[in-house]
Amino acid sequence: MKLFEFEAKNILQKYGVPTPKGKVAATPEDARRVADEIGKPVVLKSQILVAGRGKAGGIQFASNPEEANKIASKMLGSVIKGLKVESLLVEEKLDIAYEYYASITIDRASRSYVVLASTKGGVDIEEVAEKFPEKIVRFNINPLFGFAEFHARKIVKKLGFSGNDLRVFSNMLYSLYKVAMDYDAELVETNPLVKTLDGNFVAADARIIINDDALFRHKEFSERALLEYGPREAEARKHGLSYVDLKGNIGCLVNGAGLAMATMDLIKFFGGEPANFLDIGGGARAEVIKEGVKILLSKPDVKVVLVNILGGITRCDEVARGMLEALKESKVKRPLVVRLVGTREEEGRKILEDAGIHVFKDVEEAVKEAVKIVRGG
Repeated sequence: MKLFEFEAKNILQKYGVPTPKGKVAATPEDARRVADEIGKPVVLKSQILVAGRGKAGGIQFASNPEEANKIASKMLGSVIKGLKVESLLVEEKLDIAYEYYASITIDRASRSYVVLASTKGGVDIEEVAEKFPEKIVRFNINPLFGFAEFHARKIVKKLGFSGNDLRVFSNMLYSLYKVAMDYDAELVETNPLVKTLDGNFVAADARIIINDDALFRHKEFSERALLEYGPREAEARKHGLSYVDLKGNIGCLVNGAGLAMATMDLIKFFGGEPANFLDIGGGARAEVIKEGVKILLSKPDVKVVLVNILGGITRCDEVARGMLEALKESKVKRPLVVRLVGTREEEGRKILEDAGIHVFKDVEEAVKEAVKIVRGG
């Protein structure tokens, strides 16, 4: 789960990492008031869960409260990279002397956390790695021994720092590590980490991504986590379903992630386009099936719903009942193509065929039929 910038900075502040003076504004008048409190030029930053907002116009500067009000009125309600701007972080404009980069993230190849630090901040780290690889110091953290303060000093020293700058930068780097551990984070990043003209180090920007599977340990974010998902994905998560929106027009409801992937591959193989990934999991009851079908029917692009069930602990009769309940409750009607094989197959087949829905045994034939319907056959 991605945190908003202001949420990430609130956490960094608790761990002793300085951030610019500022507050969140939900209205232009709020922005004017915050700018007046700060008493100097400010920067208005769109609070959206996407990277690259600055290049898309999501970060603007104002020299006084009145200008902040005017700019905020244009930014609030605007759409950046498909996301509506609901709030702004209004902060003091820093007098920047140097920009650096620092992060703790996961290196999946080495199965460990990795520390990245660079003297080239303010740009994407991928761009730095491509153009200035010698400017990046990389340190893989041994999961048995962890990351100590002397490790941080060693990294910062490699960047060319000494004296008080070495001490301050390394302390901040160690604080990022503690945040990552305490919040089960996949990423803790400050870019840029700036040194101001008066010699202070400040996290001008901050990003934190928490592992979704650890949200039960962070109740303060668990409900808000749904905000970063689309409406169908959020609804699916409420019912314990694994759902991902895609760009096709054949809705897929399948039990098991592997079978779901194979089903989408077959759709592509026969010339169709899957509209989603939807895994109902094992042993899903009729109520869960009903919600899954309703989610698929709610997507305007879906022209046909393909159900592919290989029943083990998932009962085919439960699937059939759930499908019929969804059809009764949904105002949207779409053709259904169903393949049922496995536990209580005959019962499930009878329930559907009594309702006038043909049931396939062969998955390839079912997929071909779904593609044929989409093509107008």
